[in-house]
Amino acid sequence: MIKEAEYIKSLTHPKDAPEPKNSVLMLGRSNVGKSSFINSLTHRKNLARVSNTPGKTLALNFYLINQLYYIVDAPGYGYAKRSKGMKDEFIEMIERIILDFPSLIFVCLLIDFKVGPTEKDIETYSFLRSMHKDVMIICTKKDKIPKTRQYKQEKEIKKLLSDPISFYAISNQTKENMEIVEQEILKKLEG
Repeated sequence: MIKEAEYIKSLTHPKDAPEPKNSVLMLGRSNVGKSSFINSLTHRKNLARVSNTPGKTLALNFYLINQLYYIVDAPGYGYAKRSKGMKDEFIEMIERIILDFPSLIFVCLLIDFKVGPTEKDIETYSFLRSMHKDVMIICTKKDKIPKTRQYKQEKEIKKLLSDPISFYAISNQTKENMEIVEQEILKKLEG
């Protein structure tokens, strides 16, 4: 169980990373609920800052978990108001952490359960798989879909992602499946 969680630092290049520890990278489009997910996962209300403005996070934020691991929160992708230069810098930053960060154990790719995978989500997932990264799909906002449609929505999302091995639909509001996801993340980090 996650008992301790603290913000360590923000950076834009892996060379500036804190001391090496097993890490999980949180990736997802702007407004998918990464900050809310991190807060739910760590049992903290304000560890990761939740913004009303999509695309607010511009750096990799490192959170130390149980003094043993890092959760690395990446900026959201797909935010339209960013300049072309900022979008290119974002892509380079993500590629650097995926390619040059030896303590990166796996990636949590967050997808909006209600919206389903966007073209950018599918591209990102394909890229991560092409880099032979272990990817856990976390579908947020499950509570936004009526229970009678959830099974069909989950089946459709899995089909679009070619049946991912590791898939969880969660709700930050109701905490549905959060305990299972927490256990799976810690199991992978302890790997």
